[in-house]
Amino acid sequence: MRNGDPAAIEDVGKDPWHSDDCDLMVLADAKGKIEALHTTMDEFPVAIAQELLGHDLKERNTTGWWYSGTRLYQVVLKPFYSGTPAKENLLGTVIVGHGIDPQATELRRVSSSHVAFRYGNDIVASTLSLFRQQEFTSQLRTGSWKEQVTLDGERFFVSSVVLTSGAKPVSIVVLKPYSDALAYLEKQNQLLGGLGILAVLVGGALVFVITDRFTRPLARLFEGVRALEKGDFSYPVEAEGSDEVAHVTRAFDRMRKTLKSDEEQQKQLEEQLRQAQKMEAVGRLAGGVAHDFNNLLTIIKGHGDLMLDKLQASDPLQRNANQIEKAANRAAALTRQLLAFSRMQVLEPKVLDLNALVAEMCSLLKRLVREDISFTFRAGESLGRVKADPGQIEQVIMNLTVNACDAMPTGGKLTVETRNVCVDASFAKSRPPLVPGDYVGLIVEDTGHGMDAGTKERIFEPFFTTKEMGKGTGLGLATVYGVVKQSGGCIWVESEVGKGTRFEVYLPLVQEAEESASLEASSPKTNGQHSGAVLIVEDEEAVRDLAAEFMRSAGYKVLTAKDGRDAVAVAKRSGPIRVLVTDIVMPHMRGPELAKHLKASRQDLKIVYMSGYLEFNKGNDDFLEGSHFLQKPFSRDSLVSKVDEALKQKRAGGGTTPQVV
Repeated sequence: MRNGDPAAIEDVGKDPWHSDDCDLMVLADAKGKIEALHTTMDEFPVAIAQELLGHDLKERNTTGWWYSGTRLYQVVLKPFYSGTPAKENLLGTVIVGHGIDPQATELRRVSSSHVAFRYGNDIVASTLSLFRQQEFTSQLRTGSWKEQVTLDGERFFVSSVVLTSGAKPVSIVVLKPYSDALAYLEKQNQLLGGLGILAVLVGGALVFVITDRFTRPLARLFEGVRALEKGDFSYPVEAEGSDEVAHVTRAFDRMRKTLKSDEEQQKQLEEQLRQAQKMEAVGRLAGGVAHDFNNLLTIIKGHGDLMLDKLQASDPLQRNANQIEKAANRAAALTRQLLAFSRMQVLEPKVLDLNALVAEMCSLLKRLVREDISFTFRAGESLGRVKADPGQIEQVIMNLTVNACDAMPTGGKLTVETRNVCVDASFAKSRPPLVPGDYVGLIVEDTGHGMDAGTKERIFEPFFTTKEMGKGTGLGLATVYGVVKQSGGCIWVESEVGKGTRFEVYLPLVQEAEESASLEASSPKTNGQHSGAVLIVEDEEAVRDLAAEFMRSAGYKVLTAKDGRDAVAVAKRSGPIRVLVTDIVMPHMRGPELAKHLKASRQDLKIVYMSGYLEFNKGNDDFLEGSHFLQKPFSRDSLVSKVDEALKQKRAGGGTTPQVV
């Protein structure tokens, strides 16, 4: 059509005849002149097609009915443009049509009535026989339209629908035989009769329902009360309408729901209490075991240090002593984890900025995370401060990171996030035992294999692990639990199998300023000789003798006592004492009580507490301000350095005090 070559248009116009539904193809130019016409059926005169096209273009029809003189076609007109659809870009019009079989074969298969197509006063296609079609055409030409006609002695009901208007309108005529209509009416009469019988039955049932509805709700309410007495909260009771019975039923249902909610809440609280009691019992057991182990490890590790000091590098026993030292260090690490879980470790809390702490750890964490795991740290804006032991918080982050990596053997995403959290009553209820208040949240989330409900209930128990034998001690998450609890916080875990795990740590927000690093902590240890008297009080004889030997080797004069009472007696008959090194948990008199007693008469006395753990649920009020703490098991260097640190401290003091929650 762009070239305007009729021969080319005619050739191209033959291609669409691959479709069985396309019987007529006409191409016209922008002025409406037919350039090509092709039909698969009877010949269609171009003059007639031109007249019909002109009428449809004038009326702006997109569909129509064309009659060639021998066959009726249903056509569709589609304008064709060069570029955007605009009048100046019009190239022409494409017309495709579907021919109607004169015997209307397609309609004969789907219609139980006779169908005829009327063009003007002529029937051009129908399912009627040829004789009946001619008779019907004759009646249309000679008379007015009738709703009933008789053809070949058979009576028909007639209805018509106009398909298109014009000089010769096209309409479709439906002729339904009178006998079929009577059969239909008879069927409807039978249906109505059946409906009448059904109506009688339904009416009887309705009467029964109306009389029954006044007694049945009372019966169901009574059954609901009896079911509630047996503990069944789900027995169905229905309250329909607005009568007195319905009001009583609704009130009973509300009361039952309240009772059920209270019972579920009671069960939840009982379960939380059982879990807390179990964790406390396990913690007490773990703390007691760790305390006894620390005393034994102090002896093993201390004598191992002494052996290493006395052995030459070429001595065959040097290797054995090194193995003893390594084993003692590993055992000490395990006991520290047990103490962390049981919340009996000595903490040195400081005001911290979690963002700064995590940012400093990022380089280490990235080395821990495998290459197939994507690591992201999201620092919260204007993050508040928390008060906790920085070393222990680092251990929490480390353990959660390692646990997340182990949960993603095939890779995934690991996200560490900090944020300020204002906990209201409803949020606290969803994360027991969290209480309302302001917190700083630390979230560690992974996309690993997740946990089922049974595993999630036990993850914080010491020595519980889902890893293969030899690949985990089961103390990582137990340590996290103990550190968070001892720091006054709360930990919550959400996990589903196949959907990853999310640990949420909530630490109380404090308004104090962040503390700077202590200069004394970073000062190098001194190896020179010392002087002055040191009083060592320890109920375990082997530990007491070892500590005394350590201090004598550093040049101190050493006094020893087996408990608090003995220490008071030793101090009375001794001269000046520079440092008191005392165990915390002892018979007769505890270490803090002894320190207060001696400090009252010796103002310059320095105090160093040594313990494998702190007695459970003891607060900071027991410990003197400016005192120092030494964690068992200790080495010679750590004991001597701690005493040196205490002696260098100014009288005003700024020593650490332990925090136990």
